[in-house]
Amino acid sequence: MSSPTGVESLQLSITARDPGCAARTGVLRLAHGDVETPVFMPVGTQGSVKSLSQEDLEGLDARIILGNAYHLYLRPGTEILREAGGLHRFMNWSRPILTDSGGFQVFSLGELNKITAEGVAFQSHIDGSRHFFSPEKSMDIQIAIGADIIMAFDDCTGYPVTHEAAAKSMRMTLDWAARCKRHWESRQSPRHNLFGIVQGNVYEDLRIESAEGTVALDFPGYAIGGVSVGETKEEMYDAVRWVAPRLPDAKPRYLMGVGPPEDLLAAIEHGIDMFDCVMPTRNARNGQLFTNQGRINIKNARFATDFAPLDATCPCPVCARYTRAYLHHLFRAGEIAALRFNTLHNLSFMLDFVARVRTAIRAGRFLEFKSAFLREYAG
Repeated sequence: MSSPTGVESLQLSITARDPGCAARTGVLRLAHGDVETPVFMPVGTQGSVKSLSQEDLEGLDARIILGNAYHLYLRPGTEILREAGGLHRFMNWSRPILTDSGGFQVFSLGELNKITAEGVAFQSHIDGSRHFFSPEKSMDIQIAIGADIIMAFDDCTGYPVTHEAAAKSMRMTLDWAARCKRHWESRQSPRHNLFGIVQGNVYEDLRIESAEGTVALDFPGYAIGGVSVGETKEEMYDAVRWVAPRLPDAKPRYLMGVGPPEDLLAAIEHGIDMFDCVMPTRNARNGQLFTNQGRINIKNARFATDFAPLDATCPCPVCARYTRAYLHHLFRAGEIAALRFNTLHNLSFMLDFVARVRTAIRAGRFLEFKSAFLREYAG
């Protein structure tokens, strides 16, 4: 089947570089459309961004979203997705999709799995049924899903972890990456662009070894994984600082599972292009909302009589129409609309935030923007 845009494999064009650091803008051309970078990608784990419709996402101009191979494999299952013509047609979404390999879910559900060099045997968290993921099976699942970007199957360690355990895990991830690449090539699926994942936890020598070994395999793109698993922010920033300069300049760089604006700014400064995180949508469902003056908890009693918009500078439809007092009331009353409005706002904030970052980079003012944003956000 030919791609909707005629693009048969990933193309990245760098459109601007900031003179004061490694921050850059680009256009990522994929089979289902172009994506401007740096980009924040909303997470739709099971083929749905929680509480929002595809029309909502299009209204926010989300250019690419995530699905998860582990969850979609279990439900609705790859056979149904194949019959539907892939996840794009199943969920009626015409723009790009990236799928996580399922490696992180296997890590987070560790009490239900057994990891060997061949792959991971695990029990479903839904019904306890037994399954096995190998690197090759992860490739087959993600190709069946039909994602524009698919991820190599990796082993993610927790924190803290010994150097010995982190090294063993990282080297197994390198072996799995090579197996993923071979199997992906054998499937001849250039529209489903495979990214390698750099691991190594908080150890500089392991991060460097992993970066060099992953780059040697020559993937269409590269990700930094195994961050935001309990380490400090400085340790996460170190991982980015060690790895990013060792990734090919002409290929996209993706920091997995990171969402706070201050973390995106730190990574973009080192040349990272792509981000995803469940935090904006999860926080929204818990009443934690982003503003340019920092996060607020809409559940707090002080908002009951606050008739100002959530953020007067936010372009989202929620801030244009509703007050903090009304959003506070909806959340306290348990109204479903509260989850939808809060999620619309948080995702709009993140998408507008990276759009402002792109504007600052094009103007050669990224470091100035970063300093001003963090100063206001700390308020």
